[in-house]
Amino acid sequence: MSGASLLGMVVLVAARYPQPVSLTVPVAPAASRTAFVHLFEWTWDDVGQECEQYLGPMGFQGVQVSPAQEHVVLPQQGYPWWQRYQPVSYRLESRSGGRQAFAAMVQRCRQAGVQVYADAVINHMAGIEGGTGSGGTAFTKYSYPGLYRPEDFNACRQSVSDYDNAEDVTQCELVGLADLNTASTHVQAEIVTYLQDLVSLGVSGFRIDAAKHMRSQEVGTLLTQLQQRVGPGLYIYQEVIDPGTEAIKKQSYYSHGNVIEFEYGRLVSETFLGQEGRQLADLATLEEAWDLAPSSQAVVFIDNHDKQRGHGGGGSYLTHRERPLYLLANVFMLAHPYGTPQVMSSYSFFDSDQGPPADADGQTRRVHQGESDACFQAWVCEHRWTAIGQMVGFRNATAASSAVTDWWSNGDNQIAFGRGSRGFVVINREAAPLHRTFATQLPAGRYCNVIKGGLAPSRRDCQGQAEVITVNASGQFTAAVAGVDAIAIHVGAKLPD
Repeated sequence: MSGASLLGMVVLVAARYPQPVSLTVPVAPAASRTAFVHLFEWTWDDVGQECEQYLGPMGFQGVQVSPAQEHVVLPQQGYPWWQRYQPVSYRLESRSGGRQAFAAMVQRCRQAGVQVYADAVINHMAGIEGGTGSGGTAFTKYSYPGLYRPEDFNACRQSVSDYDNAEDVTQCELVGLADLNTASTHVQAEIVTYLQDLVSLGVSGFRIDAAKHMRSQEVGTLLTQLQQRVGPGLYIYQEVIDPGTEAIKKQSYYSHGNVIEFEYGRLVSETFLGQEGRQLADLATLEEAWDLAPSSQAVVFIDNHDKQRGHGGGGSYLTHRERPLYLLANVFMLAHPYGTPQVMSSYSFFDSDQGPPADADGQTRRVHQGESDACFQAWVCEHRWTAIGQMVGFRNATAASSAVTDWWSNGDNQIAFGRGSRGFVVINREAAPLHRTFATQLPAGRYCNVIKGGLAPSRRDCQGQAEVITVNASGQFTAAVAGVDAIAIHVGAKLPD
């Protein structure tokens, strides 16, 4: 079936998908935690509560939070999301909350077994001509009181215009943002002190925003200085958008930590959309065929906050708006061992600048509201969709097996594969049902299909609509998979004998 025909039917099958998972969830068994979520624009209080009620019990490794530093405030533009990416100072006063709330959130998450990764905006400061920040700091471009003066910025005072020129990319201004001279010892000291402060509050790692727009050696210098102060062990992943046709290469940043592999989301999305002649059978050799970063270096996603809005380069990316295909793409990402997966958690928007759900004065509305919450309404909360949340458990349960085993495809858009003796997944992107007997390495027994729900809290039954899949003594099971649907089973969702 063509991509266009398939997209035409997704609305028809959407109602068949199970409702998003309830917050009544069993505690995740002790296992390697291997996936994290981006709670985009959530308040610190909401992040802390989500760690306790959902992320910890479901086995998420970590949570990426929005930039914590003071930022510009733009009421005339409707308080856009990107105001968070225009720093005014390194005070922890943002629209997600203040320093005390941030510190409390980090501790709540750590106690729930969830690490906090801060989005570190250190390439630049604000790009507007002047104003007052979210913490009350008055500033003008290139002059940020008590922090930076004009001489702390690169001499190129114009926007990047030539992505084939590494100096232009790293020394000029990303969309007019005041570009810090990260070769300066003063600038380095201020940045490292800021990051050290976040670590002192319990932050476990950093997303280095716009790393591509800083010279690799300067990123390395900053991180080395930070490690000298706080010790090793921080999880570092860098935003290096490398389509393979520009001067800046992701390989230059490998020595500093992981890189975000933007090409993965594009290529997997295009495959599930049926674009460029791609079909699911092609996913058998994705790492080798697509020249992706080594698995151990890559952070992968189906979409992120930029790609949802058409920013950060080209390409087609599935989002929550194409729910059935988006679910299947996330099932694949979380089942396949390549990279470290980042799950997206969004809010609804109608234009690419729109900020999070907020009051008229720009105050972000809470997700958690007493005994209820606003998930699946203005806040999309994809991470709580049954299939996505449960597949995080699949990822954890299969982490001990790094290989793909027992690969099968129909040569088109039906695939299945195992993760050794730990798990097995079947994905049917075609409209017609798939009925087949599959060979696995799983132990004999009865398993919950986690696409529809995992083990019940009693651990003796499956949740909700989750059917039971029986694997025989030969490791085989026979199942019917509906069109645009999937089955996933793993040892962590095996019913007692």
